Parts: sequence; structure tokens; C-alpha cells
Amino acid sequence: MNDSDAAAGVLRKALALGLLGFAAGTAGIAGAAGVEAPAAAAPASQWLRCGQLWDGRGGSLRGPVLVEIRGDRIGEVRSADAAPPPGPVTDLSELTCLPGLIDSHTHVLLQGDITADDYDAQLLKQSPEYRTILATVNARRMLSWGFTTIRDLETEGAGYADVDVRDAIQRGVIPGPRMQVAGRSMDVTGAYPLLGYAPAVIVPKGVQEVDGADGGRRAVREQLSHGVDWIKVYSDRSYRLAGNGVLDDIPTFTPDELKAIVDEAHRQRHHVASHAMALHGVHNSVEAGVDSIEHGNYIADEDLHTMVQKGIYYVPTIFVGEYVAEGRAKAGAPVWLDMVAIHENTFRRALKAGVKIAFGTDIGGFDWHINPAREFAGMVKFGMTPEQALRSATVAGAELLGWSDRIGTVEAGKLADLVAVRGNPLADVTVLEQVRFVMKGGVAYPINN
Repeated sequence: MNDSDAAAGVLRKALALGLLGFAAGTAGIAGAAGVEAPAAAAPASQWLRCGQLWDGRGGSLRGPVLVEIRGDRIGEVRSADAAPPPGPVTDLSELTCLPGLIDSHTHVLLQGDITADDYDAQLLKQSPEYRTILATVNARRMLSWGFTTIRDLETEGAGYADVDVRDAIQRGVIPGPRMQVAGRSMDVTGAYPLLGYAPAVIVPKGVQEVDGADGGRRAVREQLSHGVDWIKVYSDRSYRLAGNGVLDDIPTFTPDELKAIVDEAHRQRHHVASHAMALHGVHNSVEAGVDSIEHGNYIADEDLHTMVQKGIYYVPTIFVGEYVAEGRAKAGAPVWLDMVAIHENTFRRALKAGVKIAFGTDIGGFDWHINPAREFAGMVKFGMTPEQALRSATVAGAELLGWSDRIGTVEAGKLADLVAVRGNPLADVTVLEQVRFVMKGGVAYPINN
């Protein structure tokens, strides 16, 4: 066990035993930090009066409507012309209500990653404990932006701290979105930072180094024992433009290694997300049967076809690629500028082929002062309709996470996760960057726009 794992373990035990004292004093701590605590527990029944509603089940807005909230669930949705309901009513009559948003690719423990210096400083100069504190702030930001659910795809050297953040949110210790987490990602020896230090200098790694099929199975078992929801692998690196618009790469794991990792995860009823940006990494991942391709700047047509056949999701993370391109080009990798245009072409081909696409931003890969809802405009620019982009962050996100029975649409029996915006997001998707109301599990939270 390394120092990061040990520190995260101590924090996990402290949370479980209540030694941090947060449960009794969350409101006071939040107030001292200048962050509003969540509202008090919701009454047995309350109502939202929405000017319009996009419920995720149809292609048009309806309204005005009344949405009943019973505890943490949606009771019923009915016309606002009906008799006034008993119980308190929150007036959102000038707003459009929607299901809570889902970001399927975040990094709450990463604070920007444009250059190697940014990344090294976090792993070498910030303790896992400090990074976990920042993660709780970032989780709160996601909620205030309207993202009531996130899938966090690895801690980048902070061990299993994301498991602790997820659990603290579930227990009501801190505010934040519902989370599924991946803990430590996997990569082969020598393929992931920190790199370039003298051989005698032992430095932390941003991943768990895994070699061989047996090593992959062992790592899956270890990670699942520490409470992760997803397994994540880095399937390629070292990108270059090979001609004809093909983005070439160096695959990391061998096909046999990837298949062993996927087989072990699936055998234990868990899913695998693959960082795969180019030709070989995507192909090996698709053939191995991963559950989602992350980034996917270049995907060959035959692999898109296989993704449709196998139901593999595509999480394109458009904005982060554009955001980091110039900085990485200046750092000696000009191919990142070419990758933006390649990405657009791939996205359009994936959309045409009928690949399942889920919204994901890779926030943490870009700074936390930027609202991740900017990803919606990128998806529309690359060919989606506003409704398709919105579905990617609601219905499709819920399907990817296996939570379609509880989130993703506004209907009776599902969790009361809703947001509200001004205007019509089916006409102008950028209104999602200015959320005016956030409710998770029947509790309204302050916004941060």
C-alpha cells in the first residue's frame, strides 16, 4: 500500500466512525467556509410550479405544470390548471424545469491538467488529504451547476479518496451530486506520469501500474474490494497524425490484457471505461468489450459499427480537447491542434452511425472556474440537436450508469432530481449554463452562476 492509499484509508475510517464531527456540524462548517449548507429536510409533500417542463420522455415542452415531491421522490406531474395542491409550493413559473443533469466523466480530485508542471505539482506538492478537501468543494460546485449525478473517472494519484467523497455525500456529511467512482485507473508500467525523473527518485504515479493478464485480474479484484463502481483503463498514448485523417497511437495494454480486465470486471458485475483517443486504443477496447469509450477523438468506421452492435457508449468530452490543445501544442505536441478537427469528424460519424452518446466533460482536466455545461454547445456545434445534447446528459447518462429506474427523466416514482433554467433549452442549449434552481432528492440547493 502506498502513502496515498494509506491516507485515504485513514480518512475513510474517520468518516465511518464520525471522528471528523461533520455530521453534527455540517451547516456550521459550510457557513464558516462561505458556502451555504443545503436546506433543511423537505416536508412530506411539496410542489414545484414550473412554467414549462421537459421531462425527458418526449421531444417537446409541456406546461405550465405542477410537480409533486414526496420525500425524495417525484409523486406526480399534472397540469397547473388543476386545483391548488396542499403543501408548500415553490414558484418556478418563469422557468423551464428539467431532469437533473448527469456528467459521465469528471475528476473532482484534479485541478487542471494543461501542462506537465500543473500535474506534477498536484501529485508532488499537495497531500492526498488536501486534494480530498478540494474535491469536496468541486463536488459542491457540480451540484450548484445543476449536475445532480456524476461519474468520476479516477483520482489521479489520490488513491481511493473518491470513494470517501462519494460515501460522505451519500451519508449527508457534505453536499454534492450522486456519484459513481473509479478510484485508481490502470495503465502499463512506464506509460503514465509522473515520468522523466531520475531512476533513483521514487515518485507517485497517477495510475495503478498493471502488467499481464493475471496482473489485470488481480488489480480489478483489488480495486473492487476498495469500493469502486467502475474500472477505468488507459488504452493508448503518444498520438500522431498518420495521414488521411487517421489519428495514430501507441496502444498500452495488449489485447489479451484488456480482455482479461474486462472479463474480470464483468464477471463481478461491474463495468469498464476506457480512455481511448485514437486508432489502436479504441479498436482494442471495442474488441475487448469495454462499456464506454472516453474521448474517442478518432474511431474507425468498423469500430463505430461494433460499438452499435455491442451497445458501447461514447463519451466524447469535446470542450476539454479544445481547451488544452493550444497549451499542449506549445509544450511540444502540435498534434493536439489537429485532434480538434479529427474529433468533430468522428463525432459526426458516430452520431450518423447511431452510437450511444453520453455527456461527459473531463472537468478537472480543465479548471474548476469553468462551468462544465459549456460542453452542450460543443455537442451542438459538432452536429447534435439541442434535444439530443440534453438527452445525452439525462436519459443516456442514466442508462450508462445503470440508473434509468431512478434518474434521467421527470416522472412519478423517480428521485426528485430537477433543475430549472430561463428560456427554452430545446431552442438554445446555452441556457443550461445558467441554471436557476437545483433540487436533488427533494432538497433544494443554492446555485453558483
